[in-house]
Parts: sequence; C-alpha cells; structure tokens
Amino acid sequence: MYWLKYLLKEPFHALKTREAREFVRLLTRYGDKQRHVRSNVQFAGYRISVPDLMSFLWQYKEIFVDEFYFFKADTPSPVIYDCGANVGMSVIYFKKLFPNARITAFEAEPAIAAMLTANLKNNQVQGVSIVDKAVWKDNEGVWFGSETADSSSIFSLAEKKKISSVRLKDYLTREASIDFLKIDIEGAETDVLEDCRTELGRVKNLFVEFHSYIGNQQGLANIMQIIEENGFRYYIDTNQHRTRPFVNHQYKNNDVMDLQLNISCWRE
Repeated sequence: MYWLKYLLKEPFHALKTREAREFVRLLTRYGDKQRHVRSNVQFAGYRISVPDLMSFLWQYKEIFVDEFYFFKADTPSPVIYDCGANVGMSVIYFKKLFPNARITAFEAEPAIAAMLTANLKNNQVQGVSIVDKAVWKDNEGVWFGSETADSSSIFSLAEKKKISSVRLKDYLTREASIDFLKIDIEGAETDVLEDCRTELGRVKNLFVEFHSYIGNQQGLANIMQIIEENGFRYYIDTNQHRTRPFVNHQYKNNDVMDLQLNISCWRE
C-alpha cells in the first residue's frame, strides 16, 4: 500500500493541523485574486494589510504551517532580531510563541515598513521596536531597488535609490545574548554576515535565507564558513524541487535569482 500512502501524503499533510487547514481556507479565499494589489486579509484572529496576496499566502505557509522560525528559549522573554520583517507575519508569529519577547524588527522598503508599523499597531502587538532602515554593513546608506511584495533588494532590476541603513554588527554588540536572529534581506546577507562574523557568538539560533542572483558571485561557501566557525549546527532546505537542474537554472521562474536556501542554525 506504499503507492497509496505516497499519493495521499500531500492531502494528508494539507489537513493535518489547524494551521494547515487554515492555509487551505486562505488559498480558497485569496488564491485567485489579482496579484500586487494592496489588500486586507484576515487569519487566526488578525487583520493586516499586505501588498501582494500570493506572497502573503506563502509567508503564512512557511511561518505558521511549516514553522520555519520555531525555536525553544530558556527564558520567557527572549531577544529576537527580525531582519527583513516585511509586513509583520514573522513578528506576529514570534509574539504568539513568546508574548513577552523583546523584538527588534528591521524593514528596508519604506512602503512595507509603513504597513509593518500599522499592522502591529492595529493588532495590538506590543514589545516591538521597528527600525525602518536597511540592515547593512555600515550606516552610510545603500542603493536599493523598490518592488512590490517581498522582492525589493540591492540586486533589484528596478530603478534604485539610496535609502538609510544601519550596521547590524552595532546592534549585536549591544546584546549579551540574542536568542534568535532572523536574516531575510534579499541578497544583502552575504555582506552583512561577513561584517558580523566576530559577533555571531552572541547568537543562540540563526536563520538565514540565502539568495543567489544571476550574474553575481553566489557566495554560499563563505556564508557556510562563517556559520561553521561560529560553532553552529545547521540544516539547509531548498524549499523547492527542481527538475532538470542542469538546464533549469532559475529559481521558481524568477528572472533575477537562480537559488534560494533556508539555513537554520542552532547550538548544541
């Protein structure tokens, strides 16, 4: 009966948990709507504004169904740095997990940062410090291409403008210990981690979303070296299955990116 288990595996997992069933409900409600239009959505008792419904759906799946950011802390008030907080889905998840967490949320895209601020305020999510600047290797600003949803980056093909930045290393240095550091900054992670490599010993759990942009050096080996030299164990998830990889180079039909990896790091 292995063949039957194989065929039914995905439907089973799609309905296994309350969050998974909620995802199916959200898919049926929002999955066919027009993309890249600002919309109000409701889920799990929250109501937030999002710039793109499809991006919201997959954020919900990754964060609330697959629980990419779940971790255990030895304190009820862990210190969490959320670099690339987008519209606040990850912050809401962290606050559900640890209501007394002290969270610093960074978001570079000005329009998205405004949504993040409004979403947290409208849902009475407290104990969050919002930094509406790009996480970078210095405080001198960075050239940044603004796009809709969650794809704005220093590698964007859109017209770039210089926006304010903060040096993440300076923030890490102020903390004796960081319970969770999330870095999802659309390609800037390579430079930022290189700059922070001497301070990552303060971090207990680290999540890095690695992005490789076509025409640029991939740099994964350097990131993994930094992670290993700081004493982390890690798990790498491509979150994709790519057929014919030697000829199918692009990531999910993305015209600027050829690889995205989720790297979860912890200490034993």
